[in-house]
Amino acid sequence: MSKQMKDFGIEKSLENLGIKAENKGTSTGGKFFASGDTIESYSPSDGRLIGKVQTSAAQDYDQVIETAQKAFLEFRSIPAPKRGEIVRQLGMKLRVYKDDLGKLVSYEMGKSLQEGLGEVQEMIDICDFAVGLSRQLHGFTMHSERPGHRMYEQYHPLGIVGVITAFNFPVAVWAWNSALAFICGNVTIWKPSEKTPFCAIACQNIMMEVLRENDLPEGISSILVADHVIGQKLVEDKRVSLISFTGSTRVGRMVSSKVAERFGKSILELGGNNAIIISKDADLDMSIIGAVFGAVGTAGQRCTSTRRLIIHEDVYDEVKNRLVKAYGQLKIGNPLDENNHVGPLIDVDAVNQYKKSIEECKKEGGKFVVEGGVLEGDNYESGCYVKPCIAEVENSFKIVQHETFAPILYLIKYKTLEEAIEIQNDVPQGLSSAIMTQNLREAELFLSHSGSDCGIANVNIGTSGAEIGGAFGGEKETGGGRESGSDVWKYYMRRQTNTINYTASLPLAQGIKFDL
Repeated sequence: MSKQMKDFGIEKSLENLGIKAENKGTSTGGKFFASGDTIESYSPSDGRLIGKVQTSAAQDYDQVIETAQKAFLEFRSIPAPKRGEIVRQLGMKLRVYKDDLGKLVSYEMGKSLQEGLGEVQEMIDICDFAVGLSRQLHGFTMHSERPGHRMYEQYHPLGIVGVITAFNFPVAVWAWNSALAFICGNVTIWKPSEKTPFCAIACQNIMMEVLRENDLPEGISSILVADHVIGQKLVEDKRVSLISFTGSTRVGRMVSSKVAERFGKSILELGGNNAIIISKDADLDMSIIGAVFGAVGTAGQRCTSTRRLIIHEDVYDEVKNRLVKAYGQLKIGNPLDENNHVGPLIDVDAVNQYKKSIEECKKEGGKFVVEGGVLEGDNYESGCYVKPCIAEVENSFKIVQHETFAPILYLIKYKTLEEAIEIQNDVPQGLSSAIMTQNLREAELFLSHSGSDCGIANVNIGTSGAEIGGAFGGEKETGGGRESGSDVWKYYMRRQTNTINYTASLPLAQGIKFDL
């Protein structure tokens, strides 16, 4: 056992969550099984082995699909408010396991303990949201042009919902999708990231408690800890009505194409290249806090992380100097220690991408005002700790147009708000955006049709950190998908238009006469 595991009670949390040294990575809700290869999960925090997982193979996949199909036939017949009760119980279980699961998220993924606990809180919040929603899956009634007819719309469950998640939010994204899918009458099959398998196994263990206590069938909630081959089977399977995919734009393109080929539905949450515009009328104290947290939170591994600061020329030097000072105060280290601000990157591959991006930026003419680098020493033995860095750049640099999942912040100068908005929008991605200003006209222009082209646009709030009550997602190469709140539940259902004729005759639409 590593010092971190001992000092912060990780071993006890793993035990409470049902995590063992060796585990099976397939489950339909009653037991775990698997017949594929074994993978190992190492903590980026201290480089120590957490445990081993035997992955899902082709025969395991077929069993999961068949079990899910049977479960759907039963689960869809349960009234929506009763399905909401199941989700309510899941939320209550998550409250019980919040500390343990939050620690696991922090230890296996590398985000700070506060962020790990916050991610579990998001799961609880979406469960609460879904419980209320389970009594509001409403359609619409409309007037028919034919006498004695009534028209309305209603929504029905889709069937199997496939959820493919990334390492950076190893539990919350599953909950965003599953809580809504369940109250809509669907069943889910979750393929988590191979980089965070134990977070997924822990969630499935919690869900299995709820299923058993309510005497519900296996197959309502299933997981497949597996490689990309099984992931591709899930994407291409006609029996899977909806694929919710969170990951890179490159992989998202392939997912979108394969699902579209079979006329399936997809929710895509892909890359972000998020910017904060800092106006000359901004509250700079608030701006610095928002920029620093947005850039270094989760070590820059959020899809909503702040990548670019677009700063008015009148306050550019002051903002830059204050950022340099703030970065000098950052504490980097063990994410379970609440005194630290920044934890590790997920693995050595991510570190290599970080280093490569810094070199590319320098080649294109970027000037680093806070230098980066990989940290070494006893406290950084995993080799995954890096220095958050800041570079002055042009928005046209190829590396600036690219999303690097690391704490690299780019500074860009502007003169007019119209120019700033043009810079903000001039990237392929369109997830999150923000403006810091106390000028009402600037704020309204930023939110208008000629303002930000992103799915999320904030005023005097940073780019990261979205509430579950709103629809989460973005435009352009971010994929156009939406998850979480608002009316996103409609993605998980099929719409049906109904017309009822309560007369003794059959008048046709548009006044057509058809006499026999």
